[in-house]
Amino acid sequence: MYTRRGDRGDTSLYGPKRVRKDDPRVEAYGTIDELNSVLGVIIADLDDRTLASSLKEVQKMLFVAGGDAATELKGRQEVPRIRASHTKWLEERTDRLLAKLPPLANFILPGGSPTGAALQVARSVCRRTERRLVTASMSGEMNPELIPFFNRLSSYLFNLSRWVNSRAGKKEDVWKA
Repeated sequence: MYTRRGDRGDTSLYGPKRVRKDDPRVEAYGTIDELNSVLGVIIADLDDRTLASSLKEVQKMLFVAGGDAATELKGRQEVPRIRASHTKWLEERTDRLLAKLPPLANFILPGGSPTGAALQVARSVCRRTERRLVTASMSGEMNPELIPFFNRLSSYLFNLSRWVNSRAGKKEDVWKA
């Protein structure tokens, strides 16, 4: 399917407003889409149904976040929004992971198992998403819960990577200057 409406470098936010395709808001929700795709690649290679189910829940939240970021806060369009309950969901899962992991005293190098390393890629895309949302929030009114949500999501992905690697028997490589 194609509409040709964006052939001149502009696109629609959710609603009637047209913006350039490099608008900070478009950059933000485009990076959310990229993160969702990275998680899809991880899920496609998973044998662990529980882990896949958890990551699919995150993917569903990312669809909400993308629509949220694409919609002005006070616009006429009603869309699902990221809420504190989404952020709390991530906090609860991160706390469960941290209870199973040794505390960190040093930075660690991304890697380990293929799934653990891929989760670190997802974490870094998540951090970029957070940076894009900060920039976008300066140019227009956005849901203030989006930034805490992505901050918690990056922590969740980081600790999920550590847990996956631990379960696979992969030792964490400590970074030393």
